[in-house]
Amino acid sequence: MSGVQLIRVDREEGGQRLDRWLKKRFAQLTQGAVEKMCRTGQLRVDGGRVKASTRIETGQEVRVPPLPDGKPMTDRPAAARIPDTDQKMIQQAVLWKDEHIIALNKPPGLPSQGGSGQGNRHVDGLTGTLMFGYKDRPKLVHRLDKDTSGILLLARTDRIARALSEAFRLRSTRKIYWAAVAGVPVPRMGTVRYGLVKAGGHGRGGEGEKMIAVHPRDIPATEGAKRATTDYAVLDALGTRASWCALVPITGRTHQLRAHMAELGHPIVGDGKYGGSGQENLGDGWGAQLGGEISRKLHLHARSLSFDHPITKRRVTLTAPLPDHMRRTWDTLGWHENDVPADPFAEDE
Repeated sequence: MSGVQLIRVDREEGGQRLDRWLKKRFAQLTQGAVEKMCRTGQLRVDGGRVKASTRIETGQEVRVPPLPDGKPMTDRPAAARIPDTDQKMIQQAVLWKDEHIIALNKPPGLPSQGGSGQGNRHVDGLTGTLMFGYKDRPKLVHRLDKDTSGILLLARTDRIARALSEAFRLRSTRKIYWAAVAGVPVPRMGTVRYGLVKAGGHGRGGEGEKMIAVHPRDIPATEGAKRATTDYAVLDALGTRASWCALVPITGRTHQLRAHMAELGHPIVGDGKYGGSGQENLGDGWGAQLGGEISRKLHLHARSLSFDHPITKRRVTLTAPLPDHMRRTWDTLGWHENDVPADPFAEDE
């Protein structure tokens, strides 16, 4: 067990996320351990409490609490600790790559990052199998919810990670999600501007992970509320029971798309947390009565992502095929991927 350490951030290290910087220095640490140290206030930057996602700057002083001794993970090939089935799964998820960036079509059910008890079975824990001859593991530059599928970018160097992270922060990227939602939103194209605030409590049901919508006029008076904006468009519908929507998150809040669609009265099908798993049609309510597998799995998919390549400066647009459960739903409802525009909002812009 080491003692408390005070580490100054070097010039070359500025701009990194705290969790990535820490795990690079102390490879025995897991993501869950870093997040716990942040929650309990043991890990501090310039004396202040921080989150795992906090970006550190050159010259800042990081207080690292006593750490358990452990053999650095990098002493063994990363892929050697990962089951063959998981190696095959994550490698098959590679949608596109060049010498700077890897794009995955993340499967539903696979977390982007780990937590307590997750082990290595999350994207961040599997990146050792995606080095493809490089010295370092690729790095996550954004996240998707565990049950959300679709495009997820990894940077193959620190320089590219910083550039892509900045692009997401400045909103120069464009993400379009596809979702099946209960009912049909009216109007069929619009913008949701409800703010979001985290629910109180940390019960076993994950109450602390749920977001509550706040009317725009009440955001300034609601502690912890953040502004959030989502564009939506209905692409097709099954009568009045369910619809296929394109969703564009203008801001990037936790559970933003799920909470916004639920607030409209049209939760995403299969979303038990925000009400989209109900089987009954309660009068004019949103029960889609789709039944079976359809209402048991979340129908939210990061369909396309456009970004300016940090090196070539060319605009790159990637498209991810639907996951199996959504493809089966589309087949059942008679919806066809090629029948809708790639960007239904383009003409309005």
